[in-house]
Amino acid sequence: MNMKLVAKILFAVIAVQLFAVPVHAAPDTGFTQFIASLWPDAQKAGVSRETFDRETRGLEPDYKLPDLILPGRPATGAPSQAEFVQVPADYVKESSIARLADEGQRLREKYRSTLDAIEKRFGVPGAIILAIWGRETDYGRYALPYDGLRVLATQAYVGRRKDQYRTEFIEGLKLLNDGNVTRRNFTASWGGATGLTQFLPSELAKHGVDFDGDGRVDIWKSVPDALASAAQQLVNKGWQRGLRWAYEVTAPANVDCTSGVPEVTKPIGEWLRAGFVPVHGLKLSAEEQKQDASLLQPEGIYGPSFLTTKNYFVIKEYNFSDLYVLFVGHLGDRMNSPQSFATPWSASRQLRSADVEAMQKNLTRLGLYSSKIDGKAGMQTRSALGAYQKSAGLKVDCWPSEAVLKAMSARR
Repeated sequence: MNMKLVAKILFAVIAVQLFAVPVHAAPDTGFTQFIASLWPDAQKAGVSRETFDRETRGLEPDYKLPDLILPGRPATGAPSQAEFVQVPADYVKESSIARLADEGQRLREKYRSTLDAIEKRFGVPGAIILAIWGRETDYGRYALPYDGLRVLATQAYVGRRKDQYRTEFIEGLKLLNDGNVTRRNFTASWGGATGLTQFLPSELAKHGVDFDGDGRVDIWKSVPDALASAAQQLVNKGWQRGLRWAYEVTAPANVDCTSGVPEVTKPIGEWLRAGFVPVHGLKLSAEEQKQDASLLQPEGIYGPSFLTTKNYFVIKEYNFSDLYVLFVGHLGDRMNSPQSFATPWSASRQLRSADVEAMQKNLTRLGLYSSKIDGKAGMQTRSALGAYQKSAGLKVDCWPSEAVLKAMSARR
């Protein structure tokens, strides 16, 4: 090749690299107009024009967040939900529980006076509050990865719960307007929960507590505020002072796993007379045996069984997941006792979310299930599955397996 020609080509390439004008993505005018349309609501909520303009200037949507509705757009690489539902042994992992329990014991000593004052005022044990903090942000060591206001704005614009997030966005602006948090510290999960104990802005507005007395609710930097706010939220959702969250029990061999739903409640004494035995030789007082409880079998008949009290479902209001409550409750217990679950977890695999959803649709069609079709094998799904197994003459274990799904599909 002619060397002069090569030199010209190289010079042209270098010139383009040196002098090319950078191309910026065009502003998302639809998003910008949507945000501007929220000013009247923000103004009614007490947000100043200065705050609104400052915090929304240059705000852009984050289309890589999960759980968005983006018609006509290519996949962003962020799944709307995990492809596989975790089995309990993976979620309530012994190594994680042990590590967090050790750290929780250390923090309980560090914040002893604060935790004692919280328990005296709200009736929520310090170990439960510490367990929530540990689960949510690893006692503050986990750095929430997203710009909180951007998350709330994006979810309000193209999320699956737009109306809810419109409110959350306005509440987020109020937090900034009132000086409760700086934009830099206003980090969040992809769902918009923020702070050491993970509150949505609207929940913080309802339950936030200025426990350190500095005149503002700061769940990002003030441990007393974060822990007291978590306790207040539990109380406001129905927490009962002096009541355990649950009791692990050994179930009788003839247990009917379809009864493991919140609607089936009996006094704990009645469950015990039916053959359920508290583990580790625990003896329940007469007063404890009078308390109503529901049966929980997270792995159907295979893993641990629990008698869950009203406080179990209060924690579930904090995060609507049985595994979350098991993690928090058991972690709290481990701060007081080294004993792990008496019955080992046995399931090694869970169906994909899509398969659980298909199972839920089949159960709905058969009139056995009437709850949300969400791809999650919760209490209602497991009970309905057990009812199907009874009707189909299958082994009744209330556990969503491939074999049951195949049998269900074959009978359609």
